[in-house]
Amino acid sequence: MKLKTDCRHFRGDAPCKPHKLYGVHCDNCNYYDATDKNILIIKLGALGDVVRTTPLLHKIKKEFPKGVIWWLTNSPEILPDEVDRKLKFNLQNTTALKSIKFDVLYNLDKDIEACSLTVQIKSKLKKGFTLKNGKCSPIDKNSESKFYTGIFDDINKLNIKSYPQEIFEICGFKFSGEKYILPKFENKIEQKFKLPKNKKIVGFNTGCGDRWKSRLWPEKHWIETAKILIKKGYTVLLLGGEQEEEKNKRIAKKSGATYLGHFPLNNFISLLNECDLIITAVSMSLHLAIGLEKKIILFNNIFNKNEFELYALGEILEPNYNCTCYFSSDCEESCMKHLQVGRVVKSVKNILPLK
Repeated sequence: MKLKTDCRHFRGDAPCKPHKLYGVHCDNCNYYDATDKNILIIKLGALGDVVRTTPLLHKIKKEFPKGVIWWLTNSPEILPDEVDRKLKFNLQNTTALKSIKFDVLYNLDKDIEACSLTVQIKSKLKKGFTLKNGKCSPIDKNSESKFYTGIFDDINKLNIKSYPQEIFEICGFKFSGEKYILPKFENKIEQKFKLPKNKKIVGFNTGCGDRWKSRLWPEKHWIETAKILIKKGYTVLLLGGEQEEEKNKRIAKKSGATYLGHFPLNNFISLLNECDLIITAVSMSLHLAIGLEKKIILFNNIFNKNEFELYALGEILEPNYNCTCYFSSDCEESCMKHLQVGRVVKSVKNILPLK
């Protein structure tokens, strides 16, 4: 039998999908999909950071239509079907990658482990960041801008490029508004949510993770905003993970907002999808909301707002306060308290008007 090992479906260690579904062999298969290149993306990052990198897949698929796309990450569960080989960042997979010769390697992380792998993995062309003298370094001029904005706050503040623009530039491409790509979760969702069908639903994502607590909006502001919006006729749905459980219960009790609990990723995405508008700080929920093309109000205080590509889905609100907490995990002055409830309510009414 002549094996077609260049086929996109061929695995070598197990039956391919067409064989399992239809019983075909390589010599009588109508599903043969020839490939000619191996492309590796290294973007370890948090889940939201991985989601906001997916616009690159549009361009890579266009540039290398017969390429096999590999992606090494901490969050393979969020990668869409456009990625052929979804690899969890662990010893087994990094060991395997070192034995494969790639045609192109894109490393978009500046962490030492990602840069170290960029040195060790063989590839004809490498773009992004590498390791020199034990420290992150840009591979070429395309990566220099992003490199400098990461090490000097004053240069970062002058940046006018969005994150998608930056990563496209790093890879040698031009960003043309390519959108996020989320995986298809329809067949994996085990829970349906009972929410009103005749009301506009505003999701409040009240958390922001452990690393950047400086982004937190005061709990009393969430309560006051929920009361006002509910009175005006909106449904307010509280969102978050286990970390926000007690906070969301308190907000729900004091405001009348709806809180259904915290859920696994698939169901959390489904719950986000129930919302018409999502209010959130920079977080995983922000990037999932962009991927779902929901209306968005983004709270920002410690990052350069030009970094965020909202695809005309909403607006960014920042506190009217000149604070020094730029890229700081904590804010001694609690500057987010200066983002007034009235501005948020006005923004909701403008972006998601009631008929």
